[in-house]
This record gives sequence, structure tokens and C-alpha cells, in this order.
Amino acid sequence: MEKSATKELLSWIKSFFIAFIIVILVQKFLFSPTTVYGESMEPTFSDNDRIIIGKNTSIERFDIIVFDAPKSKDYYIKRVIGLPGDKVEMKNDELYINGKKYNEPYLDKIKKSHKYRKITEDFTLEELTGETIVPKDSLFVLGDNRLVSYDSRQFGFISFDSVIGEVKFQFFPFNEIGIRK
Repeated sequence: MEKSATKELLSWIKSFFIAFIIVILVQKFLFSPTTVYGESMEPTFSDNDRIIIGKNTSIERFDIIVFDAPKSKDYYIKRVIGLPGDKVEMKNDELYINGKKYNEPYLDKIKKSHKYRKITEDFTLEELTGETIVPKDSLFVLGDNRLVSYDSRQFGFISFDSVIGEVKFQFFPFNEIGIRK
């Protein structure tokens, strides 16, 4: 009887250990939960929202990414605006990439609440960074809440190496569960 209980206990310990290793590997290489801090991505994400980031994805324009903050031990969540080789500029609250005007529907709610004020000051990459295009292996990122966001307009480009992952899913608050873009 005692041998059977010991065997059962060892079986449970082995199962928990294997499950623990699988969770660690999934978080390290595939998906990881994280928390949004601050208001720089409002209204897309708010302070203390919980999200899942995918770690093996190719980054595209307008993806929302989490990355190691420049000169800090924190991480930031921002939207990718410029990819390597892109020329980015803002004129009269309108985004231009390589001379083409892009609509930013994720800013509609903020623009409506600030209809008599620009939410993004005019800029060119050269004015901000001294570069005319986004360098190789770099990204230009902006927060959706442009009035308060600390982003590439202040700290410049981020490297692909600093990217932790792309936001894939929001799981808290419960009324906001789903895939966000």
C-alpha cells in the first residue's frame, strides 16, 4: 500500500515538473503574458490592461509591439510606424510614409475628443533624429496617445534586437477580451 502511494506521489511530481518546464519554454520562446503600464497607448490599451505577446512573429507596419525601453530596465508598448528604409513625416496631423498618406483609424477617438487641437506635432525624421530614413535593423515607434506618449520622437529609433514581441491578444479587463489592432 505504501509503495503504491509513493509511486502515485512521484507520478504527480513528475507531471507537475514536466508541465512547469513546458510553461517556461512556451513563455520564453512563443507567448508571454504582460501588463500595460501608463496611458501612452490609450484608447487602444489602458493602464493595467493584461495582454499576451507573441515572440516569433515578423514585425509589420502598425503592429503593436513590446520592447526593452532605451536606457531603462523597463519595457514599452508602442505601435510600429516606420520600418527600415522608410521616410516618415507628420504634416497637419496626417501621417506620411515614403510620401504616401496613411489613415490611422486607431486615433479617431482621440482626434474626436481634441477636434480643435492637433494630437501630433509636425515632424520629419531628419528633424527628430538627423536621419532621413529609418536605419537598417531599426524601427520608428509611436504611442497611440500622441499627446502624452514617450516614443521615438524623444528617444529615436529602436533596434529589432530590443523587441520582446508583438501584442497578439488582450485578456483583461474581461469586457475587452480579444485580438487588438
